[in-house]
Amino acid sequence: MKTLSENKCFGGVQGVYSHESTATGGEMTFAVYIPPQAKKGPVPCLWYLSGLTCTHENAMTKAGLQAHAAEFGLAIVFPDTSPRGEGVANDEAYDLGQGAGFYVNATQAPWAPHFQMETYIATELRDLVQAQFPVSIHHGITGHSMGGHGALTLAMKYPSQYRSLSAFSPIANPSQSDWGRKQLGAYFGGDESLWTAHDAVCLLKEKGWVEDILVDQGADDQFYDLLKPEALAAALAETKTAHSFRLQSGYDHSYYFVSTFARDHVAWHAARLK
Repeated sequence: MKTLSENKCFGGVQGVYSHESTATGGEMTFAVYIPPQAKKGPVPCLWYLSGLTCTHENAMTKAGLQAHAAEFGLAIVFPDTSPRGEGVANDEAYDLGQGAGFYVNATQAPWAPHFQMETYIATELRDLVQAQFPVSIHHGITGHSMGGHGALTLAMKYPSQYRSLSAFSPIANPSQSDWGRKQLGAYFGGDESLWTAHDAVCLLKEKGWVEDILVDQGADDQFYDLLKPEALAAALAETKTAHSFRLQSGYDHSYYFVSTFARDHVAWHAARLK
């Protein structure tokens, strides 16, 4: 692991690091915020997965999570959204390929050799963070848009790994949305029965989630129809999953929305991870 930068931040340290990934077959960059409470011992860890076109840097610089993490004593991990670099497949469109990994393990060419983001996030990077940073075994996960999709699906696939779950405007039902059908078709092929394993609404009905879930959705989100929040709300009710689903009047899909409700999410996770 290489240290690219470390800066003092709200009494803690905001660092950016890189390492060679076995899962993705190349160098990956990620960021970790360690709060001041870690000086006394390991702290719980919150994972923040970002949306389409983002890197580790977007939420790190725009979401304002560090102040809240320092207040509540949580570490925060900001992974990248896809593999990158020479030899890694890409597409001219912003919503496929580099910057649009969708947190899945692709099975189709040309994506399969590098786009193994599910394994990378849930296993490889988790093990690295656990070994290299002062974090406890108690982890939670959240994310925005495509990252909200990733948070919901990974938590339901790996329930022993995550003790708390939330999402900001997640792509909730990608197998039924133009933000999903294109990507799932590319990464897994035309058999739509394979797509449901990467769809939060379908996973909730199949696997469920034993704890509660916090979801914030902007009522004026310009991508509302692509996100399918009504399908997620219906699935939460149908499966009788404890949840707080908050439709926030006047808010859109931007980081202004995320930063407005960031403290609520950090507090939510802190209460469940401690």
